[in-house]
Amino acid sequence: MTRIDNGVDAALLAQVHQLYGLQSHLIDGGSARAWAETFTPDGEFCSPSYPAPVSGTDNLEAFAGRFYSGAHDADEVHRHVVTNVAVDRIDDDTLRVRAYLQIVATARAGDSRLVRFTTIDDRIVRHGDTWLVDRRTVARDDA
Repeated sequence: MTRIDNGVDAALLAQVHQLYGLQSHLIDGGSARAWAETFTPDGEFCSPSYPAPVSGTDNLEAFAGRFYSGAHDADEVHRHVVTNVAVDRIDDDTLRVRAYLQIVATARAGDSRLVRFTTIDDRIVRHGDTWLVDRRTVARDDA
């Protein structure tokens, strides 16, 4: 049996999963500021779905607010579904996290549809006793 030793123990893996679960609930629930604060103060979000990278807490908050408002205006509920999380330790204070991210939209009293399927590649860093996203790079599967 092959054992992969990437320097990630169960406790660290649980912290990373908690971060990704929390992020999904925050952005989907309209807690834009709290979502933005899961990034470093100068954190960056890069995705080909949007015209330019978004960086800094205030800009990330505005971005998350627009995401939630767009779903509300469409009379839909949007859900981020993060799966297949793979964590690699770069050093004591830096991790690389790769995962699949699906965004699902459900029309109120209607059907659900897959909005997009993406891969995220994050650099997360230790910030005190927690982990924050320093840079998120999103790749769309339809690109």
